[in-house]
Amino acid sequence: MAKDKIRNAGVVAIIQARMGSSRLPGKVLREIEGQPMLSRVVIRARHAQTIGRVVVATTTEAGDDPVEAYCERMGFPVFRGDPYDVLDRYYQAARTFQAETVVRLTADCPLLDPAEVDRTVRAFQTAQADFAANRLPPPWKRTTPIGMDTEVVRIAALTRAWQEAEAQYAREHVMPYLYEEPGRFKTLLVDHEPDWGALRLTVDTAEDLELIRRITAHFGGGNDFGMAEVVDYLQRHPELGALNAGVQHKSFKDIDSRG
Repeated sequence: MAKDKIRNAGVVAIIQARMGSSRLPGKVLREIEGQPMLSRVVIRARHAQTIGRVVVATTTEAGDDPVEAYCERMGFPVFRGDPYDVLDRYYQAARTFQAETVVRLTADCPLLDPAEVDRTVRAFQTAQADFAANRLPPPWKRTTPIGMDTEVVRIAALTRAWQEAEAQYAREHVMPYLYEEPGRFKTLLVDHEPDWGALRLTVDTAEDLELIRRITAHFGGGNDFGMAEVVDYLQRHPELGALNAGVQHKSFKDIDSRG
């Protein structure tokens, strides 16, 4: 593993995290079986063989001081940037940590599967793409569960997006400029077989958090179980899906009304 990490030093996973979630404030530091959600995402990302470094990118708002303090206490590299221009936050973090390839992850995905991250990064590398993702918003069809989202971009493409993207949603959601217009960049959608796209394994609401807590408790509270094991468990216990069945996922064009 150590040799892989050295070889992939230019591949930097950047996890965006903030305390000000509108639907579940402070969610990134809420505990799941005794461990803050953010910690679980960092640990799982570090288990990916293709990742050289994992960085947390939070905001400069005072409300996110606890995120920085927690990262410093745990020894997690942390960067603070613009609260609403998340594209700028990613670009500045990528420059700070000398990334050649950026892997975008989010702190509300505590069941993130390192193998799924690796699958997406390797597909990106094989295709020599500018941008790759294991899911894209409609009209594309997602085949990986919500909560396993992985986006990969070359620093040159991210730089161009940072320079050219003007729409507020494109700045806030980081990657739309990379995939919205066919032919602008070489892009790749990394589908999953079988199709598990209907499953929701992210945390936006209290209902989501309850489901994740139950799943994590079933697997003993650790971080050593993967996506396939979770899917198998949910398929054998379909009643658990009812916990967050009514939660609507936000559109990639939704913007933060505070900005």
